[in-house]
Amino acid sequence: MNRKCKPFLLILYFGIIPFIFSCESNEKALEENIKPNIIFILADDLGYGDLGFLGQQYIETPAIDRLAANGMFFTNFYSGATVCAPSRSAFMTGLHTGHTPIRGNTEVQPEGQRPMPDSVMTVSKLMQKAGYVTGAFGKWGLGFPGSEGDPVNQGFDQFFGYNCQRYAHRYYPDYLWDNFEKVDLPGNDWTTKGDFAPDIIQERTLGFIEKNQDKPFFLFMPIVMPHAELAAPDDEILAKYKTKFPNETAYVAKSKGADYGLEMAIPGYQSQPYPHATFAAMVERIDRYVAQVVHKLDELGLSENTVIIFASDNGAHQEGGADPDFFDSNGVFRGHKRDLYEGGIRTPMIAYWPGKITAGSQSDQTFAFWDLLPTFAELAGIKPEKETDGISFLPTLLGNAQQKTHDYLYWEFHEQGGKQAIRQGNWKGIKLQVFGAEQPILELYDLSKDPSESTNLAGQNPEIMQKLAQLMDEARTSNSQFPLYPIERASQK
Repeated sequence: MNRKCKPFLLILYFGIIPFIFSCESNEKALEENIKPNIIFILADDLGYGDLGFLGQQYIETPAIDRLAANGMFFTNFYSGATVCAPSRSAFMTGLHTGHTPIRGNTEVQPEGQRPMPDSVMTVSKLMQKAGYVTGAFGKWGLGFPGSEGDPVNQGFDQFFGYNCQRYAHRYYPDYLWDNFEKVDLPGNDWTTKGDFAPDIIQERTLGFIEKNQDKPFFLFMPIVMPHAELAAPDDEILAKYKTKFPNETAYVAKSKGADYGLEMAIPGYQSQPYPHATFAAMVERIDRYVAQVVHKLDELGLSENTVIIFASDNGAHQEGGADPDFFDSNGVFRGHKRDLYEGGIRTPMIAYWPGKITAGSQSDQTFAFWDLLPTFAELAGIKPEKETDGISFLPTLLGNAQQKTHDYLYWEFHEQGGKQAIRQGNWKGIKLQVFGAEQPILELYDLSKDPSESTNLAGQNPEIMQKLAQLMDEARTSNSQFPLYPIERASQK
């Protein structure tokens, strides 16, 4: 061989080989960086103990149980708030209730709630910028139709369902919203029950998955069940539970100038002759919806590239004939919806991602709804444009020990005299009667020893209580841009 050729061959060799490996590496990186689809399934007022794998004795939830068995269950995950709108606002903005713009269920007549400002960063807007098709199907509650808070104006390409959470008290409405268009349900007129709205919404949800199977999608499923009223189609699910509960005491609707049981007024709830059977059927119907979503993903070959998160927006409710004590809906936890005890805000959160999340795994780390935005953003390969209260728990999902943690979690609630709560480590501090009393009621619990919050340790640990009370005051902001009821002591007014 000509010696003059050797340098050229060496250059060729050492130039091509790295190029080949580089190509293989880039292809592998591209495969690994394919944006996963993201589905967030949010039940409405589902208690921590309403699921089979968490000890429910009466209600069957096999699909959700399988989701937990094949995914990761978070034992210390919290909802955004103890009622609907602020809980959803915390999820959408990545901000807890001391910072998020919607901090209460403020109604707008004739239809809708206080709108989320269009200046706010939301998870759906981020997903759009990351190249995702975005859809929301179910209950909104963050801005009346056509307002800046309308889901279409908050980053969703498609919305179908109830814009108004007050209208969502009824399961047989005379119309639903498809973006800005009303879709009439001719079989319903608030008194006639023809079309069960959640089933119609579910059909649209599955259609969204099928339509967008060839592109990354972000799907928000705020299911309206099992929030009151108590209503379910008269099918085999309800028949099964009627057999289980043969000696029912009927729930009779209360009257406020009109018999809600007859006139089906939007704010009220219908009478229900089978309250236990109906509630159980509603929860199992959620489970059927979960099974249908998983089946659709399997059918389309999307399962291994789709992350599913399942949770509830707050604790179990006691409205319209619901009986959470009978079902032991909150398990060991104290309190219900509208409480800042664990029963009002701890949620049964499951994460499922075949091939990525270890099946049957469990995380005891403390997270909350405001962590979903940064987690979804990291999954989508985009950074939040503004500061949030959340941290991405993607490292935990993927089994990475290098997980950032919270110093504390904070909540506030503007009804029932005003309430605040904070969790730091195992300590949980609560303030009650914040608005009207000379001094608020202070409570302190060690959740590692007392998850039921049965023993108030505030008197025995005044320094810890004082520290947490101070953190509660520092954790929130009053912002004239968001005219909310400030939480202040009477002596500070």
